[in-house]
Amino acid sequence: MTRRPDKAPPRRSRPVQLAETIKEWVVEHELRAGDRLPGEAELIARYGRSKGTVREAMRILEAQGLVETRTGPGGGSFVGEVTGERARALLANYFYFRDLSISDIYQLRKLLEPEVAASLAGRLSEEQLARLDAVIAEYPLPARDVDEERAQHVSSLKFHALLASWAENPLLAFTVEFMAQILTELTVWRRLYEPQNRALWQKGRSYQTELIDALRKNDASRARAVMRAHMEVAESLMKEQEARVLRRFIAE
Repeated sequence: MTRRPDKAPPRRSRPVQLAETIKEWVVEHELRAGDRLPGEAELIARYGRSKGTVREAMRILEAQGLVETRTGPGGGSFVGEVTGERARALLANYFYFRDLSISDIYQLRKLLEPEVAASLAGRLSEEQLARLDAVIAEYPLPARDVDEERAQHVSSLKFHALLASWAENPLLAFTVEFMAQILTELTVWRRLYEPQNRALWQKGRSYQTELIDALRKNDASRARAVMRAHMEVAESLMKEQEARVLRRFIAE
C-alpha cells in the first residue's frame, strides 16, 4: 500500500506572519510591559508590508493581549502584559470542545498538587495560612440546598487555586490554577453539584484542614501524602457524582 504524504500545515496569512515577527523582535530587544512599540509607518518601512497588513497584525497582537493601544497625547502602541486570568480564559476556550473528563483532570492533579503542597510546607506566612482557613470557613456545614452545594464546590476549588498561586514555580502554579478553574467550569456546566454529596464535603474539608496543619508544622512529607489522598478520594467521589448525573439525565 502506498503511504499518502502527510498533510501540509495550513499556510499562515501575511498578518499572522508579521505578528509573529513583531513578537520575535520584542523578545530579541528584551522589551517589557509598557514599552513603546514602533509606529505604523516605521513598521511598514522595516518589514516592507502594506498598511492593511500591519494594522491587521497589530490587531492580532492586541487580541492576544500582547499589544495595548492608547489614544490621545502620548498615545500609540505599547507592549502589553497577558495576565494569568486572561491566559487561563483563552486556554479554557481551547479545551471547551475537547470533552475533558474528570479522569483527565485528576490524572494531572494527582501528580502536581501533592508537589505543590510539599514545596510550600513551612514557607507560608500566618497571613497566608489564615487566608486558607478563611476559604474553609466558607463551607463549615453540609449544603442545605443545590445552590449552596454549587457554591461550596466552587469555594473548595478556590482553596486549591489559592494554594497554587504561592508556588515558586510559575509554570506549576499556572497549571494547577488552570485545572482548578477548568474543573470549576466543568462542575457548573455539567451540574456535577447535583445531587448533593455530603461525603465530598466532609472528606474534602477534613483533608484541607489536615493539610493546613501539615503546612504550618513544616511537614512536607505529610503535606504531600495528605494532598495525594485528597486528590484520590476527590476523583473517586467526583466520578461517582458524574455517573449519578448521567443516570438522572438518561432517566429524564
